[in-house]
Amino acid sequence: MTSTTPFFAGVMGLGAPELIIILVIMLVLFGGAKLPGLAKGIGQSIKEFKKAAKDEPEAEPTKPVAAVEAKKPEVTIRHGTN
Repeated sequence: MTSTTPFFAGVMGLGAPELIIILVIMLVLFGGAKLPGLAKGIGQSIKEFKKAAKDEPEAEPTKPVAAVEAKKPEVTIRHGTN
């Protein structure tokens, strides 16, 4: 926790007392047995987000304007009277 304290203090304005209060609230809400699973899920989510942020989406090849043909509207011809 000592390595993350300067990060939170500089970026988010959170100090050690605030972090302890947040941890106590989490312990009360989720219970001691669920906290490791919750932390694991958060860690995996962050890992997947970073991986997705690194991957650049492949650019789809664009078709030239002349190659795209406009569809003609279909005309129905009726024979007889109604």
